[in-house]
Order: sequence, then structure tokens, then C-alpha cells
Amino acid sequence: MATSNDSGKSHGEAPSSVEQYLVKDPETFALNLARMIEQAGKAASAWAEPREKGEMRDALAEPVADMVKTFSKLTEYWLSDPARALEAQTRLFSGYMEVWANAVQRTAGEPKLEDAVKPERGDKRFQDPEWGRNAFFDFLKQAYLVTSRWAGDLVTHAEGLDEHTRHKAEFYVKQITQAISPSNFILTNPELFRETVASNGENLVRGMRMLAEDITAGHGDLKIRQADPSRFEVGRNIATTQGKVIARSEIAEIIQYAAATQEVLKRPLLICPPWINKFYILDLNPEKSFIRWATEQGHSVFVISWVNPDRRHGRKDWEDYIREGIQFALDTVEQATGEKQVNAIGYCVGGTLLAAALALMAKEGDERIATATFFTTQVDFTHAGDLKVFVDEDQIAALERAMEGKGYLDGTRMAMAFNMLRAGDLIWPYVVNNYMRGKDPLPFDLLYWNSDSTRMTAANHSFYLRNCYLENNLVKGEMRLAGRKLSLSDVKIPVYNLASREDHIAPARSVFLGSSYFGGEVEYVMAGSGHIAGVVNPPSQKKYQYWTNGKPEGAFEDWIASAKETPGSWWPHWQAWIERHDGHTVAARKIGENLQILADAPGDYVKVRV
Repeated sequence: MATSNDSGKSHGEAPSSVEQYLVKDPETFALNLARMIEQAGKAASAWAEPREKGEMRDALAEPVADMVKTFSKLTEYWLSDPARALEAQTRLFSGYMEVWANAVQRTAGEPKLEDAVKPERGDKRFQDPEWGRNAFFDFLKQAYLVTSRWAGDLVTHAEGLDEHTRHKAEFYVKQITQAISPSNFILTNPELFRETVASNGENLVRGMRMLAEDITAGHGDLKIRQADPSRFEVGRNIATTQGKVIARSEIAEIIQYAAATQEVLKRPLLICPPWINKFYILDLNPEKSFIRWATEQGHSVFVISWVNPDRRHGRKDWEDYIREGIQFALDTVEQATGEKQVNAIGYCVGGTLLAAALALMAKEGDERIATATFFTTQVDFTHAGDLKVFVDEDQIAALERAMEGKGYLDGTRMAMAFNMLRAGDLIWPYVVNNYMRGKDPLPFDLLYWNSDSTRMTAANHSFYLRNCYLENNLVKGEMRLAGRKLSLSDVKIPVYNLASREDHIAPARSVFLGSSYFGGEVEYVMAGSGHIAGVVNPPSQKKYQYWTNGKPEGAFEDWIASAKETPGSWWPHWQAWIERHDGHTVAARKIGENLQILADAPGDYVKVRV
């Protein structure tokens, strides 16, 4: 297949040996290839069977059509001006010529020239020494990098595209270039090729077996395993903080956690997590658990655990999630503790729902939430990040048609959309590791949670996409719930608004701009890291940092420039903010004093998998 670059040394390194790329046992290798084909057939059958039975419709055509339409607009821009098209082709040809000249010089035994283009900092795909030492693999790498960089530049310099089309083009180009990387294929990745030869293809047999299993687990869609699922069990070694389910509606279980102190804050703490994921991201393990930490700081913690919906829940919309979720939880907390006011936390879309609920409750005179904390939550979707790629009228209409029959959106589809935002970290490394190396992923609790996807009711998801991402109605004062137009300016209670600096789902700038729509005092804080690690950052780990700078006023860039950076977790800063607004304490509450216990935490709803 491949040969070493020459018989001499390059830059003082020993030459790679051709022997490592030669099959030693052709008979065993051929047998394993046959076994691989057999397993690949099982994978194809797992994909085809639910489609043949009419249990699912292929959802690939509509995204591909949108991608083709987006690229057609990009192509039209470049081809509409012959000089512009020639200049683009010349840049690509020039890059290829530089790569070719380098390859020819190496073949002639001369020292290697400077690379035409280098991988971006942090790119882990080309770390194997053979990518630079072997002339063939070096040529593949260089040609790929030149092409992908050129394709990205085509979008960057396409001045005639509207903002949404440009955003989609950037996203699609990134997806395609990551998919066609030579690091993703056996014959073009030196490390994969060596492993395949060394194992006589046994890795491919294991990989195809895992592929068939993952398509079966996804009920016809590929559900990439990112962690070894056999190593984790919710309630056994994940989500283990002691508590009880004390109430249950059609869409939510309400969990009360045991007190960890003799005295607790008078105001209970109610957490509203996103329904797009499961709540135990805040209770992964004792060391990372925000829920456990909050009990240790003297909070009486209550958590909404959303149902993993099925056909029965298809018409449950945002008002239902407020009435049967947030307000049902408030009723439950009052019955359990006797307290009429709580501190509330909303995470991600759970925070967006909480913000809408607060605006509705202000109209209805419901004042039970005294303070609100938002974790990486958007209320203004002007700068909503890469998820906006999936949101326009055509794509939402297609999604609504897909949800219409079942009454819900499959969890695997939403999970894949989130994974695509970071395909270089959450898709292709696992495709290579699982299906080509045939290796089980490492046991990692965060990635186990990430793969534990949930379904979404059709009515709820449609309302969210249209009112938030597409029309931005919440900050326009145009969102309607219970026959009322909502206004965030009616929300006068104190707000702690947490963003994270590297968040690709709820960008820090977007969260900052959303702060200005609330009618009361807002404390804006920006944590280091991203959407998850920036939030789940216990003080004991002494990781990252956070920035504070008073009110979120003026330009976001100016706020950042003069902000104070504090090392470590923001959790103690939030605790001080909570106590500043009401630090009164009472004797610790006991679970089950006023309400019947229905189940042990983490409850039943969270254990339903898709």
C-alpha cells in the first residue's frame, strides 16, 4: 500500500519501515474480511429493517437538500464573476503545486520543505509521526489541509451571502471537511492501517459488530456510543445523591434531596433542568454534583425530572410544561416545606422555560419565585450560535412533518444535532475508535450522560424552535402563553445570569445581551470553559475561572475588557449572592413529613432510555 519516503533519514529521524504495512497472514486476513462483511450486512439490516416496516422514515433527504441549496448559493456567488472564480481556482492550484513540489523533493531524497499548511492548534488527528515521516501520508495530509482551508475561505470571502446562508455554509463545509479527513479511513491513516495489518483485520470485525449494535440501539439510526454503557447505572454510580420522589405529574417527577446540614436556608431551592437532556448532569458523581454541593451549603434542594415523552405526550406544549412542571413543582415545594417563596435555577432551555414562566407568573400575580438563576440560558436568540443552522422555515416545517406521526422527536436526532456542533470531538474520534479500531470507548460519566438522550414532544419542540430560534418572540414581547403576551420587563426579581466563555450552544455574548430585557437587578457572570464544564465546576477541583463586572451594560466587548477574573469555581460566588438576598435559616427539613414518598431518587422518569 504505502512506501517509506526514502531509504535515508529526514530531519534526523529514522525512516519508517514498509514491513509494518504488509499483511503477514493473508489467510487469516481474508477470513476476517469475510467476517467483517458479514457484520456489515447485519449493520445494513439493522438500518433497513425499521424503514422497510414503515416504523421510521428516512430523514436524510431534507438536510441534504438544504445543504445542496446552500452550496448552490455559494457556487452562484463565485461563478457569477469569471475573475473571482479564476482567482479562487488559482489559490487552490497554487496550494496543490506547493504540496506536489514538496512531495517531489522528498522523493528525490532532498530535505522536506516547509508544509504548505499546518493543522490548527489542538488538532489531534495528525499526531502519529508517520503523517510527517512517510511521504505518502504526508502528501495526503497536506492535500487535505490545503483543500479544507480553501473551502473554508470560499465561505469567508463570499460577500454576497446573507448572514444565515453564510452561517449554514460555514457549518456544512466544516461537517464535510471533517468527514472526508484521511484520518477517518483505514487506507489513508497510517495508525489505523498498521493496527489493521497487525491484527489481521480483527479490529474491522469488532468494529462492524459494534456498528450493527449501535444502529440497533438507535432503532435504525446510528447512535454512536461515547462511553462504555455497561460501566454506569443511573442510581447506582451516577445520580446517587440521597433523595426521594415526592410528587409526580404526567410530565415531571419532583425530587426532594436530603438535607446535609442541621440548619437550612429558609427559602428552598428549585432546579428546572432542560428536557433536552436529563437532569443528572448536575449530579454525575459525588465529586462533581452541584446538587450534593448545594445541600452541603444549606439548601433544601428540589429538582424537576422531566418525563422521557412518548406518543401520549405529543400535544404537551410550553404552557403544559409550565403548569405541570414548574408550577406543579412550586405547589409541591410549598406542601413539603410550608414555604411560599423559593430560589429557582434554570439550566439551558430549562432556563428559557423558567424565564417565560416568570413573565407569565408576573401577569398572573404569582410571586412564589423570589430569585432566579440561569445557567447558560438564552432569552435573546439573535446570536444563538451554531444551532441556528438548523432553524429556518423550511427546516422547521420538515421537522414538524417528521414529528407529526409519532408525536415526538427521536432523541437520537437531537443528540446527533448537538454532536455535530463539535463533530471533531464528539463524532469522528468515536467513529474511528469504535468502528475501525474496534475498541470500546473509555468509561466516562459525562459522555455517558451525553449519550443518554431524550425524546421531545412535538408541540413543545415546535413552539420552542419557532418562538425562540426562528422568531425571537420572548424578547420582542410577542410570545403568547395562556392567552397572554409575555414581557420579560415584568420580571422584577433579582437574576443571577451565568454564561460560559466557550459555550457553542448559548454563547456568552447572547446571554449578555439577553440580560438587558429583565425588569430587575441582573448579576451577569461569565465562567471559563463551555456549556457543561463551565457550569459543572466544583470548587474542590480548582479549575477554570470566572469574570465579574457589575451590571451587564454597554457593549459585551467592553464589559469583558474591564471584568475582574477570579480563579476557580463560580459556585461560592453564587452562594454568596443567594445569601445576600435572604440568608435566614430554619431547622433542616425531613423528606416525607407532609407528602407521600413515591420512589427513591433519582426516580423513574430519568431511567427511561430511548
